[in-house]
Amino acid sequence: MSLPFLVILVPVVLGMMGFALDLGRIYLIRAELNQAAGAMAVAAAQQLNGTVAATSAASAAANATIDPGGTDSNAYNFGSLTVGQGNILLSSATSDPAYFAALADAQAAFGQAGAGSGADGTSARHVVINLNADAPLLFWGLLSLGQSRKTNIAGAALAGISAPLCTGCNIAPFAIQRLDTGDTDPVDFGLVPGNIYTFGHSCTGTATQLTGSTGRINYLVIDRYDTGSAVTEDDYLFNLGANGLQTSTSTPGWACSTINGTENLWTGTLSAAPQACAAGTPRPAIQPLLCGLSTRLTNATPTACNNVTNVSTISGSFPMDSDVNYYVAQDYVDYAGNNRRIITVPVVETLSATAPMTVVGFRQFLLEPNADSSIPTFADGDGRFLAMYPNPAVQSGLTSGAVLPLKQGRFDGSCGITTGPGKVVLHQ
Repeated sequence: MSLPFLVILVPVVLGMMGFALDLGRIYLIRAELNQAAGAMAVAAAQQLNGTVAATSAASAAANATIDPGGTDSNAYNFGSLTVGQGNILLSSATSDPAYFAALADAQAAFGQAGAGSGADGTSARHVVINLNADAPLLFWGLLSLGQSRKTNIAGAALAGISAPLCTGCNIAPFAIQRLDTGDTDPVDFGLVPGNIYTFGHSCTGTATQLTGSTGRINYLVIDRYDTGSAVTEDDYLFNLGANGLQTSTSTPGWACSTINGTENLWTGTLSAAPQACAAGTPRPAIQPLLCGLSTRLTNATPTACNNVTNVSTISGSFPMDSDVNYYVAQDYVDYAGNNRRIITVPVVETLSATAPMTVVGFRQFLLEPNADSSIPTFADGDGRFLAMYPNPAVQSGLTSGAVLPLKQGRFDGSCGITTGPGKVVLHQ
């Protein structure tokens, strides 16, 4: 190789290497921004529960994912710089999350920095996050087009609530029977939006309801005891009430329930079989389950729960909701909590303690404090507690019985439903 040719070739090779390094850095930072935007969008969408305060809670959840004080905060430039801040040379900016009721409107705002929200908290079902940050230029900085030694890169993400799920996971283990005669109401199953109901353990005899409710819904506890677990049965029931169905060490899919599938009555050592109505003490399986449910409304352990094996230890693992106001005279949209008191339950065709129960859908309720102070909350002999069926009439874009996205679930093909809770999906 001649020396003149080598003199010409070396700068060209070095230039190509520099071009590749800068281009690779640009693509890396773009990927980091998209990852951060995706985390923000998913965190925000998980808070969209159809209330006035939903977008405020969603924005706070989104910003928490890029909080430099967090242990898992998203950053860029090899993870060295905080998204939304930057340093002396490089800057980064975040637009306020933009919320929309319709997916098409959210898609139109994707990648548009400064796009304003098209929906408030009561109707928002999708969120768009737009970010930008400077990428440093090393070799391109030697050229006139890169004299600033940086170039601005954009990142964006869109997340929202999916179509109704066929399989719901981590839901509460209370099976309730549809109330509509002749299966005439596939939307609400005979439930009246806005009404407060007494949930009561299915019993024989005259079933009564609690003060402040407009009707009673009988329930049975579905069979979800992991016999291979080292946790005692009453502690296991407590956890189910506090945090929903759990994964099993021996049975795949134990944390989920599927529409058109079947559920059976709890078969642990502690009985959950129906007894005479208004009995003095709940069935052995019911009390620890309701004790776990109580953690959603109070940090104080009810006296009746002291018999749960490790209640003093495990109760502290489940903080109460940040809003425990009684909403009998107010609409659900005024709720401003952290969603701990919103429960999702399977609706079955017919309750049965002896035969499989076919699941027809999932519906959501807002737990209410007991309005009757003479009856201890979550310590009732009939296993009763209060819950509101949220009113979707004032919530544009929401379907009946579905206000909060499930944390986990699957579509499993077509199960023939058009209403019910979905989950958060990342579209872009």
